[in-house]
Parts: sequence; structure tokens; C-alpha cells
Amino acid sequence: MSDLPFRDAVPARDLVGYGRHRPDPAWPGGARLALTIAVNVEEGGEESPLLGFDRSETPLTDAAAASADVPGRDLAGESMMNYGSRVGFWRVHRLLTERGMVATTSAVALALEANPEIAVAAREAGWDLMGHGYRFAKHYLMSEDEERADLARAVASFRRTWGAAPEGWYCRYGPSAQTRRLLVEHGGFLYDSDAYDDELPYWADVPGLAGPSGEPARQLVIPHTFSNNDNKYAKGWWSTSEDAFVYLRDCFDVLLDEGRRGSAGMMVVSVHPRLTGHPARAAGLARFLDHVARHEDVWVATRAEIARHWVQTQPV
Repeated sequence: MSDLPFRDAVPARDLVGYGRHRPDPAWPGGARLALTIAVNVEEGGEESPLLGFDRSETPLTDAAAASADVPGRDLAGESMMNYGSRVGFWRVHRLLTERGMVATTSAVALALEANPEIAVAAREAGWDLMGHGYRFAKHYLMSEDEERADLARAVASFRRTWGAAPEGWYCRYGPSAQTRRLLVEHGGFLYDSDAYDDELPYWADVPGLAGPSGEPARQLVIPHTFSNNDNKYAKGWWSTSEDAFVYLRDCFDVLLDEGRRGSAGMMVVSVHPRLTGHPARAAGLARFLDHVARHEDVWVATRAEIARHWVQTQPV
């Protein structure tokens, strides 16, 4: 037994990954870079007295610290959240569809219940669905039974609003030690995105579950990003659309250059309509999408498309 008990905690950390011998993802059409964009639909599912919480939560809005001392419902903060559902989503949706680009809808179940037309528009545009919880919740603080029930409640809700269960899953910020096992036990998930540790999909062992031959069960992971993420606006790390454009463009250019040199990768971008959906910030997204469109050896794909491709070309 280790003299440091936390070393034996599950899931175990993998600090090696692919290392210097990264696989060739063989992206469709000879693409040297896969780009996948998550559009986060969360408004109406955040912490609120309307959902039994003691105060409103206004993360990733222009309210910033102004809401810190508001007891109960923060009507100003709620209104800033509402903008993403009422206006911002439609601007982001338009920017993508006008360019013939798809995205992944990273949705909180209650948000789609509050505005089901978003689900209709996203499906019509060829987007896929990644479950982002029933409502805002800290899965790492839940008991196993609580998390299992939350997952089932979310999937049932998505079946009503989206018309199908989500093909992927992403917890808010961080999973619990049992999240991946609960996803596999529930069944139906191509992948989860509860990781930030790579620029390619990979297969991960699922502690506590065995495969058909007794080997550890495995789950496909498509890592998410806090780097190419417009939460930097709310944190004050991006100020203008030019900040976002330059950051995303530089990441794209480096990854595409590496891909052309023989190490093809994947770029993940995450946007929140209540942030990037504002006109001045949407300008940065538009410039980035136009930059992407000028390159032919890029595959803009949903996460489910990437997952299905990986299962076919890099089977477990």
C-alpha cells in the first residue's frame, strides 16, 4: 500500500497519455485538424431560488461581482442570463449556419425545457446534443444515488425536448469519481467530455466496471477546454472581440501547422451565448469562423461525429 493514500484514489491520474507517439486520427477528407465548437445552453438551469436554491447564481455574465450581495433572486443577474436564451443563442446560431458550420449543443436539461425552440433550431442545423446536467449542479458533491438520479432525470428531459438522448456528457466544471462509471452503466453515451488533458480523443479505463472478457471497461473521452473558452470574458482575461479572435486564431494556426507537419490534432472551442452572443463579442467569433473557412484541410465537426470516427478508426 502506498504511504500516500490519495495515490490509490480512483480514477487514477494518467500523466503520460500519447506522449511523443501520437496516433494519426485520419480525419475525413485528409483534414489535418478537426475543429469542434460547443455552444453552451444553460439559461434557466442555473442556481436560483426558483429551483430551490437560496440565491441566484450569475456566472459568466456581465454582472460579475455586482451580484455578490444580492439576497434571494437577483433580477438583474437573471436578466443578463436570459439574454443568452432570448438573443445570444440566435446570433451564434446564425453565424454558424450562414457559414455552413455545425456545433455541439452543450445543454442543461432545464434550459431546453425553458426554450424548446433552441432544440428544434439546433437539430435542424445538424448539431448534436451533449448533456450538461439536469440543472447546474456540482456532481463532485453528490452521493452516487443522487448523481444516478440526476443523470436519469436529465436524459428523460432531453428525450422530451430534443427528441433523443444525448450522445455525450459533460459535467459542470468537474465530475465525481463515479461519473464515468454511472454513464457507462446507464448506457447510450458515445463519449464523455469530463477531461481537459489532451488535444485528441482517447479511451479511458472505467474503475469498477469490467469488459466482456474481464478486462476493465473503457469509455471514449473527448476532452473539453477552459483555454479556448469565452469564460475568459467574464474572468476579465479577454476584454474585446479582438482578444478572443487573436487567441483562437493563434491556437488554430499552431494546431493546423502541426497537423500539416504530421501531427494532426483537434481544437475544441466553447462559447456561451450570454457572453459571445453580444454584438461586440460576436464580431470576434465571426472573424475566427471566417479565418477557419479560408482553410480547406480542416474538418468542422460535432463531437458525436468525432466520437463515431474515433470508434471506427481507433477502436478500443
